[in-house]
Amino acid sequence: MPARCQLTGAGPAFGNTISHSHRRTRRRFDPNIQRKRYWLPSEGRHVRLTLSTKGIKTVDAIGIEAAVARIRARGGKV
Repeated sequence: MPARCQLTGAGPAFGNTISHSHRRTRRRFDPNIQRKRYWLPSEGRHVRLTLSTKGIKTVDAIGIEAAVARIRARGGKV
């Protein structure tokens, strides 16, 4: 499963781990990706979305219909 949110587009970020001796090694910060199932009333079916936790909060705020419209506008498949 790719570590990318379908709604916000959030993906992995990269940075450094800094040890006690201040040596730097590269690391990856993955977003908190969850698979969530929503009922889409306009189509009469469930959709399963791969969302970050921020994306889940966005769906709660704007509604599933508007969220699906945003995903489709970005060229995503629902």
